[in-house]
Amino acid sequence: MNNKIFLSPPHMCGNELKYIEKVFESNYIAPLGEYVNKFEESIKHYTGAPYALALSSGTAALHLALRILGIKDGDDVLASTFTFIGSINAILYERATPVFIDSDQESWNLSPRLLEEYLSTAVKKPKALILTHLYGQCADIKKISEICQQYEIYLIEDAAESLGATYDNKHTGSFGDFGIYSFNGNKIITTSGGGMLVSHKKEWIEKAKFYSTQAKEPFIHYEHLEYGYNYRMSNVLAAIGVAQMEVIEQRVNQKRTIFNWYKKYLGNVDEIQLMPELEGSRGNRWLTTVTFEKTNFNKIMEALASINVESRPLWKPMHMQPLFKDVKCLVDGTSARLFQSGLCLASGTFMIEENVKNICNIIKNNLDI
Repeated sequence: MNNKIFLSPPHMCGNELKYIEKVFESNYIAPLGEYVNKFEESIKHYTGAPYALALSSGTAALHLALRILGIKDGDDVLASTFTFIGSINAILYERATPVFIDSDQESWNLSPRLLEEYLSTAVKKPKALILTHLYGQCADIKKISEICQQYEIYLIEDAAESLGATYDNKHTGSFGDFGIYSFNGNKIITTSGGGMLVSHKKEWIEKAKFYSTQAKEPFIHYEHLEYGYNYRMSNVLAAIGVAQMEVIEQRVNQKRTIFNWYKKYLGNVDEIQLMPELEGSRGNRWLTTVTFEKTNFNKIMEALASINVESRPLWKPMHMQPLFKDVKCLVDGTSARLFQSGLCLASGTFMIEENVKNICNIIKNNLDI
């Protein structure tokens, strides 16, 4: 393997350049335009979300969701602890307080049992929950949604990693009050950088659009009653997104095929467990992830690096981060165990079965069994 195999590199192979050229021909190199509208329409059509807003990042989408829902200084916002910090930073932007909930073993995502346990005993009622669909795999979203409705808290789905994943044939991001997607360079489709905010409420998306364009009032001059942000997506990047959305199902199918190759070569190894998939769900398998019973994952990473293959530890849970050492949480050790024993394996959609077979042979030859 002479050429490096990255974890999840961008995959351009369709109409990206053609649409970018059309943008240049129009000279509309701006944070709005024809392809921004087309990209929003493609997301709505694919996910079933009635309203969508193309933005500069998934984090920007989370921030706007919290702002629209009235989250403010001192409010508690529940969140998955087993996640990337981008899921949490927006809570800090609004000076609210994150409260972390641990994962379950069945999905590696937020535990409905622990969520209900926290809410049933909480002295201070949280205002919202940011739920991450980890590594493209669905959380137990139906149970979690029911719990949020029961306790009257807003549900924001962080589907940054899970575009194309479904539960009971319904897309992640479309269950909650808001959903967000990310198009960062390593996601299942990419615009280089960007995000999308979706919702069932038109007025919320319209207000988010207002805030995302500096909160300019409808005057001929620049008039401001509220503060806003520069959060809209470029027309150039949206052109890439439109082309990428044309092949989203191909990307999901290939990611799932790559997972199945890993399962073929590693699934019967007792030392290794692959990330589970809830019954009734279809994950996009953005990254194939595994845990080891006895083997130190650093040993596996070093062995893979020696053949020019990238791998990465699982997310370090937020409640274990120094930044959040004094933050409230309800944990039972699940995410900590996953972090201490787990690894993300190369899952790029250019990969062929021979690549996966070679990676698996390296892994099996370096197990402590």
